[in-house]
Amino acid sequence: MTASRRMMLTGAASATAAALAGALPGAQAQTAAPAGTARSARTEAAPPLLRARRLKVGDTIGLVSPANATYEREPLEIAVETLEALGFKVKLGANVRGRYGQFGGTDVQRAADINDFFADDEVAGILALTGGSGCNRIVDKLNYALIRRKPKFFGGFSDLTSLVNAIHKQTGLITFHCPVAGSEWNEFSLQHFRAVAMDAQADLLQNPQGERGANLVQREDRISTLRPGVARGPLVGGNLAVLSSLAGSPFFPDTRGAILFLEEVNEYIYRVDRMLSTLRLCGALDQLAGVVLGKFTQCGPGDGSFGTLTLDEVFDDYFLPLNVPVYRGAMIGHIKRKFTVPVGQPAEMDARAGTLRLLSAAVL
Repeated sequence: MTASRRMMLTGAASATAAALAGALPGAQAQTAAPAGTARSARTEAAPPLLRARRLKVGDTIGLVSPANATYEREPLEIAVETLEALGFKVKLGANVRGRYGQFGGTDVQRAADINDFFADDEVAGILALTGGSGCNRIVDKLNYALIRRKPKFFGGFSDLTSLVNAIHKQTGLITFHCPVAGSEWNEFSLQHFRAVAMDAQADLLQNPQGERGANLVQREDRISTLRPGVARGPLVGGNLAVLSSLAGSPFFPDTRGAILFLEEVNEYIYRVDRMLSTLRLCGALDQLAGVVLGKFTQCGPGDGSFGTLTLDEVFDDYFLPLNVPVYRGAMIGHIKRKFTVPVGQPAEMDARAGTLRLLSAAVL
């Protein structure tokens, strides 16, 4: 091939690429990243931080079912009575009793309930009835422009990890990894929810201290420091399986300079390892400020797993090389007593003390 022919083909290819980029809305011509570049590296500016108005007694909470269906009437009744006992009025989503397979309605229905409640001026905040699965199916169906215009409290945990991170990523709104309406609202969970979502406190998230029971030392809800240190950054994270499933999508959180919090339930250790490898391979662990590991409940080796790594070893493998503060055991996860963690809120962690302190109020 002659030099002039190569130049013609190269020029034609460049022109075609430019034309294709211009034909796609918002598209830009891109070149391949150099080897070793973190795949999660992003250059777009994050949206400005938004804070919802604090929830007050007498406010109306919109109750939605964006994940699993609730098959019996009583759990819904208990959830409504619980929110009313907290002092709220309750407005049910149009499809909160819906069912499509295991989901609480079709994708369109579940997304519509959330969009409708963000548009509804009567509703001060939106809370999920339960977790389960299915939220990934609707993250691309939310009206993020509407949410930016009309920010309000949005909360849940477990499968809601998709939505609380997606909403924050797309809009800048601080969302809440918190009990769902069907959770056990014990005094511990209620205290932290009120402090963060209702009283606008810069809450200190610290495990109960000195609860020994009949034992000589505290055995439950202990903190384990993997690497001591103090770090500051915005909080992002949630359920490991759900978070890792967002990797590579525009709804995955920006982890640069962030404090990553993770929890899991009912997953074999090799699966936990695989999920953490997904976060590592997509570059999500590269520029963290710190890591807070919550409860990894019933995450064991599984039947017939000979010579498996322990959770301690898995965590050491992934987090110690980062050279950032890391601690384990925070009251975050599929447990009865849990923190309310505002996603996107700047916080300070102390890995030796096992504390997370919000640097300001997460609501107005």
